[in-house]
Amino acid sequence: MNKSLAAVREVIRISEPVIGEATAWRRAQHRREQVIESGLSLAALMSVAATVAILTVLLWESIGFFKAVSLTDFLTDTLWTPLFDDAHYGILPLLAGTVVTSLIGLLVAIPVGTVSAIYLSEFASSRLRELIKPVLELLGAVPTVVYGYFALLVVTPTLQRLWPDLPGFNMLGPGIVIGIMILPLVISLSEDAMRAVPMVLREGSYATGATRLQTAWRVVVPAATSGLVAAYVLGVSRAVGETMVVAIAAGQNPNLTWNPMEPAATITAYIVQVALGDLPHGSIGYQSIFAAGLVLVVMTFIFNIFGHVMRKRFREVY
Repeated sequence: MNKSLAAVREVIRISEPVIGEATAWRRAQHRREQVIESGLSLAALMSVAATVAILTVLLWESIGFFKAVSLTDFLTDTLWTPLFDDAHYGILPLLAGTVVTSLIGLLVAIPVGTVSAIYLSEFASSRLRELIKPVLELLGAVPTVVYGYFALLVVTPTLQRLWPDLPGFNMLGPGIVIGIMILPLVISLSEDAMRAVPMVLREGSYATGATRLQTAWRVVVPAATSGLVAAYVLGVSRAVGETMVVAIAAGQNPNLTWNPMEPAATITAYIVQVALGDLPHGSIGYQSIFAAGLVLVVMTFIFNIFGHVMRKRFREVY
């Protein structure tokens, strides 16, 4: 009995340093994990705080604007002339220009981007894919001011050969260039969504006798709809928030029209125009840029909510 107790004590004595080292290692590991977790929480809180700060500034300045301008006039007036002596503050002309240029861009980016993503995901060789992807990323890195002058000096003159009556400033040219500009975003996200589709779905389609094209359109695209919707929503947000292209090539005349052949101004172009001007801080004209920015935020928020609902719906279906 005494020998057994002595053996147990000896084992405990020998294992105490090992246990102590393991305990110290676990404590150090726990401290490192706490530091990393605190850093991640701080980063998340900073992003939330930045968003809250932006919304607070927009709301605060917009409240001062709406004290002088009724919300009804803001939403229904068809004139936007805040810098004139006979000032009007109807957001509809800017809203129409923003919607038209964004729609044209999406009509270019979504079909072309989706087809390109299908080709890269399902048909292109790995070598070709590795060649095209960096080119797309490089296209996405081009400054927007370059796109603006490209729309003004290349795209618009080309369109004028087809439509001689097309004015030098119009919404069609900038809309097309916006579509080209957001193509890398749509293609990259759509292609990632399609490549994430399990290979077993493709193999099952091939086993039933479907071709690669039929498999791509009838199996891969429906299965990747959630990711495709996310890509489209990000494309919409990018198109709505574009500034330099429309500021340079669409003109800065707030014109209530839905005709893409005519010049117009967008919300972002007006914000740039006023922010670079000499309006005194706190004036109604200066505060109008915050009211216009608030409308832009609401539009983007609605698009994101719609995209979230669609992603959730298709994720449940597939």
